[in-house]
Amino acid sequence: MQDKKTPLRMCVACRQLIDKKSMLRIVRNKEGEIFIDFSFKASGRGAYICDNIECVKKLKNKRLLNKVFSCAVDEQVYAAIEEEYFVKKQN
Repeated sequence: MQDKKTPLRMCVACRQLIDKKSMLRIVRNKEGEIFIDFSFKASGRGAYICDNIECVKKLKNKRLLNKVFSCAVDEQVYAAIEEEYFVKKQN
């Protein structure tokens, strides 16, 4: 059973509830910039996604951030998020 102190978040791609610290946080700040928040502390609207390739690809293919942030998200933003994810995975 899950400890009550462990915060859970729902992945926007697969819709599973997972421990917050094992996910990626994507943020849209006041200026409208969208990026991966590796610190989990950036201010702005956050969306969580599983830390796996299938969910990252689904995020891009289905353009899920458009719905989450209620705005048109440029294809370059999705490409940048995917690239940041792969760079993080290689390190």
